[in-house]
Amino acid sequence: MTSNNQNVSLENVSRRDFIIKGTLVGGGLMLGVGAIPELAFAQAGSQYDPNSPTKYGEAEVNAWVSILPDETVMIRIARSEMGQGTRTGLAQLVTEELECNWRKVKTQSATPGQSLARKRVWGEHGTGGSRGIRISEDYVRRGAAAARIMLLEAAAKQWNVAVGELKVDKGVITHIPSGRKTTYGKVAELASTLTPPDPKSITLRDPREWKVAGQPYARIDTAAKVNGTKVYGVDLQLPGMLCASIKACPVFGGKLVSYDEAKIASMRGVKGVVKINDSTVAVVADTWWHANTALNALPIVWDEGAGASTSQAGIEKMLRAGLEEQGDFWQRKVGDAPEAIKTSAKKVEAIYYTPFRAHVTMEPMNATVKIVGDRAIAWVPTQNGEGSLAALSEATGIPLSNCEVFKLDSGCGLGRRGSTQDFTTYAAKIAQKFPGVPIKAIWSREEDMTHDFYHPIAMAKMSAGIDAGGNVTGMHIKVSGQSINATLAPTAIKNGKDERQLQGFYEKGPDAQLGYTFPTLLTEYVMKNTHVPVGPWRGVNTNQNGLFMECFMDECAKAAGKDPVQFRQALMQSHPKHLGVLNAAAKKAEWDKPLPAGTYRGVAQFMGYASYSACVAEVSVKNNVVNINRLVFALNCGHVVNPYLTREQIEGSVAMALGAIFNPEITVENGRIKQQNLDTYPLLKLSSTPRIESVLIPSYDFWGGVGEPTICVVGPAVANAISAAIGRPVRSFPLSKEGLSLA
Repeated sequence: MTSNNQNVSLENVSRRDFIIKGTLVGGGLMLGVGAIPELAFAQAGSQYDPNSPTKYGEAEVNAWVSILPDETVMIRIARSEMGQGTRTGLAQLVTEELECNWRKVKTQSATPGQSLARKRVWGEHGTGGSRGIRISEDYVRRGAAAARIMLLEAAAKQWNVAVGELKVDKGVITHIPSGRKTTYGKVAELASTLTPPDPKSITLRDPREWKVAGQPYARIDTAAKVNGTKVYGVDLQLPGMLCASIKACPVFGGKLVSYDEAKIASMRGVKGVVKINDSTVAVVADTWWHANTALNALPIVWDEGAGASTSQAGIEKMLRAGLEEQGDFWQRKVGDAPEAIKTSAKKVEAIYYTPFRAHVTMEPMNATVKIVGDRAIAWVPTQNGEGSLAALSEATGIPLSNCEVFKLDSGCGLGRRGSTQDFTTYAAKIAQKFPGVPIKAIWSREEDMTHDFYHPIAMAKMSAGIDAGGNVTGMHIKVSGQSINATLAPTAIKNGKDERQLQGFYEKGPDAQLGYTFPTLLTEYVMKNTHVPVGPWRGVNTNQNGLFMECFMDECAKAAGKDPVQFRQALMQSHPKHLGVLNAAAKKAEWDKPLPAGTYRGVAQFMGYASYSACVAEVSVKNNVVNINRLVFALNCGHVVNPYLTREQIEGSVAMALGAIFNPEITVENGRIKQQNLDTYPLLKLSSTPRIESVLIPSYDFWGGVGEPTICVVGPAVANAISAAIGRPVRSFPLSKEGLSLA
């Protein structure tokens, strides 16, 4: 399938409230979706030129769907695009319900300022947790379906016929008895004068009958990426723009004591030095290279603070002590698991370790801000437009109503560009010192890597009891590690407990249930925080929890003398969707068939982001060098909006997961991050990527995520295969700690 060239416009919409009624501007249908979860219909008025912030041109704009006289369908999307295909998937859903011509579809990016001025007509703008489509699909589809109904009613009025006598295909309306035809563009003006249907009366199409949604269309922004016309944050150029490079205290929690600006004042292009906060400074120059060169030459005195005495060994010692700590740490209790384990015929116990990991987005953190009088404008590659808007307002003191954020596509996000908005804040603080001048602040790769919000470090002590028949009698999961909420959302921690860190071990809820039923069960989390900030990293806590659970399940299967798949199946009978993906992956991988000599299999299943996934890995190991020959996945995400993009996301999760379990970790030395660039923290090489096969098994009864669910099964499936190959369990990651490397 070929795709359209994307035409992304950045608009600024007036604050008039046009809820409920659709109105015509310039000869097209203006139809929008109102405040979530109810539908409403909105219109507004002008297109924003990002390169001329004070110049407006007349254009047709609405909340979700705008149909122009030339049949172009403009779809407004509030979610961020980071290469995952969310914009394409949402456009497919709109096209499906609207029944327009996919080749005529273009997308536009809604802004949080517009949304706020119109009573949050687009709802939240966050894109994370694999929620871009699954929490947008209903109101997006209903808005498109309402548009279709109004367009058909307009054609019926124009011809004075019954609506039931009409059909539509790819935006062409046909009167069945007479064969007369018209198009959406020709009836859009009349349609805009009609009363929108009651949203509750709209029946959405059965996903099993989708024609556009559900198809493997290529991303609609591919052409712009190939021909170089796509503008990322680091590419943005504005008239009179200056650039800034950032440097924070190398030890988290340290302070800026002094700097000698005079030493760099005469360097080429330098415009000045800005103290951003108590621990961060920036140099501003005519180009980023000049700014960064001067920053590196700037004499700075730091007070590194108490964190300077922290070592990696000390952190790991603290985590291990947490595993033995006694207290009220439980999240789930089913019976008395410790007692059941103690009195069992066999006791299985293992301690696992996962490290800090950096995001290393392809595009380092950056943002551009311009402050003109009492108005602040930002251009940001962000996962959370409203978060960026709030950060811009807070940093400048300018009211939200006078701020606007234009979301640029991100060169990778992975959670770093979501709830953490330091990049927006820093650019805004610098721009305050240069009123009227656009300031583009860019992190160097070294700064980006050493001042990240890292994947949290953790250890887990796993204990299980096995009876004489090889059956599990009890399971005790105790995790000791750093809390994301302690850094980013302290109010979410209740009574010293952070349920988020046990993601994937939940009993109820649609997001991350444990897929096994044990006779007795105890899950615990002991919070052990460091001075190193942590945050969401693709898969968040299903990453380490999937490793802990699924590697330990293999150890239990071995102790019970059972096949790993059959051992799991016996504990999954009351978890049919978990069991379904396990069986599908095993079947596709031909689990029951013997492998060639020297090749071994491993398996894992887990749930995250409302989706069920499983993986079978085939590996060979020689002289402690691992060759991954094949990975087979099964995924049930409920509805598959685009199978091509879904498979791409699975493949992307493989690259991240394999890098995480094989490549070097982020470590702390003298309180600072030791790894500073890709020479000491390399990413996975293309040559190390194995053959990947995916089985999609939608059950059409829920909406699950796609970007993150499978990452949590890659590591344990590969680790279990390695354990089978070398005859011992692997428990510390990255696997260099086990003396293993990836070919």
